[in-house]
Amino acid sequence: MKIHFFANNTKEAQEALELLTGKIGQNELERSDIIVALGGDGTLLSALRASARCPLPIYGMNKGSVGFMMNNFDPDSLIENIQKGERVIIRPLNMTATTIDGKVEKAIAFNEVSLLRQVRQAAKIKISIDGIERMSELICDGILVATPAGSTAYNLSAHGPIIPLPSQLLALTPISAFRPRRWKGALIPSKSKIRFDILTPESRPVSTTADDFEVRNIQSVEIEESKDIHRELLFNADHSFEERILKEQFSW
Repeated sequence: MKIHFFANNTKEAQEALELLTGKIGQNELERSDIIVALGGDGTLLSALRASARCPLPIYGMNKGSVGFMMNNFDPDSLIENIQKGERVIIRPLNMTATTIDGKVEKAIAFNEVSLLRQVRQAAKIKISIDGIERMSELICDGILVATPAGSTAYNLSAHGPIIPLPSQLLALTPISAFRPRRWKGALIPSKSKIRFDILTPESRPVSTTADDFEVRNIQSVEIEESKDIHRELLFNADHSFEERILKEQFSW
């Protein structure tokens, strides 16, 4: 098995990288069978983006602060855990953002696409799903669209629902909604095409972020699940990703 190790720059991750490459060796990305990411969930996302031209399976080992999508750091059982690992397919979101000066920016997001106000005034956003207006005006700090894989990240912190991976749903979650005050968001089919239009974008500017790619002063954002891109994540058989999602829903 040819492994390419991808590590965070923290002391802990770099020490783990030195240990593992000393035991197993380091292979070039283009000649590898799998990527092992060392760090936290952010490191795994960085590995996904960095390997876009070589879409290899990724096995994460936790050397970060949260590591919800990471496996425990167990260097002695690494090869065995990879061979017996449970494979989970994830699909990113395609984001197309248009700025107020007409510039179009595109990016993908494995966790979520979020919109946030840039000034002290709340954002005013119109929501359309598959070409049908569903909310004429949401007054809020922001809103996000989360994938099942990303539903336990920013989405959960914003009180959005946790989504099991096979459900083929996306979470549409408001961030500090002011009007309608009691709207808690929606679950929509993953095949849906979502559009956000910013109302009065000059006086109430809004930015959008696809994972960590930000576009400021947007006029509109269109989001849909990618039909062409998918990646494989590996999880230890004795602690599957589905089990983690279930456990998270019963934690306090």
